[in-house]
Amino acid sequence: MAGHFNFKASVIWESIPILLVGIKYTIFITIFGLVIGFCLGAVAGLARTSRNPIFYRMAGFYIESIRGTPLMVQVMFLYFGLPLALNARIPPLAAGIGAIAINSGAYIAEIVRGSIQSIDRGQMEAGRSIGLTHVKTMLYIIWPQAFRRMIPPLGNQFIISLKDTSLLVVIGVGELTRTGQEIIAANFRAFEVWLTVAVMYLVLTMTIAKVLRMLERRLEIR
Repeated sequence: MAGHFNFKASVIWESIPILLVGIKYTIFITIFGLVIGFCLGAVAGLARTSRNPIFYRMAGFYIESIRGTPLMVQVMFLYFGLPLALNARIPPLAAGIGAIAINSGAYIAEIVRGSIQSIDRGQMEAGRSIGLTHVKTMLYIIWPQAFRRMIPPLGNQFIISLKDTSLLVVIGVGELTRTGQEIIAANFRAFEVWLTVAVMYLVLTMTIAKVLRMLERRLEIR
């Protein structure tokens, strides 16, 4: 006969300081991964709007291969598979950031491509007609307008990538989920600890969503 469940609120308060360390790693990995991912995505997205067939196909291969495989497999490949080919160990944190960057980059590339293509093509022609090069027209006229349109989907990608860091538990990265596992291994209070972890993820994602809504309103006013 199963014993009576006894909820202990004290476990939550004892776990929070330890879990905050895991949150720091989660935020660190998410931010650095997305910064690198945005750079990759911007290059790949621009390549998908290029008339150069080589750039177009290379970007297409990257996007489809990453979007067509699970993030878990990508993490395992970077941490366990790639080091065998390189004959060099990749630290778990570096592998985690790399996986988030490469994965998010493929999705950001499509955000960039769609935003650029949503700008009226006449603006590119207008820029060229006043003597600007293609690059300068893209940089000074097209990109600022496209970037405003990228903000909502980029915000969604931020939230998705933050939650995806939980998959890095398989390679031992000490982010929020991994920290929760370690606490449970010590006190065997899964209900209280996982409840706290879930609430922390919820607070993080709701905070990001709130900040992004404020940013969108400011850009609309401007």
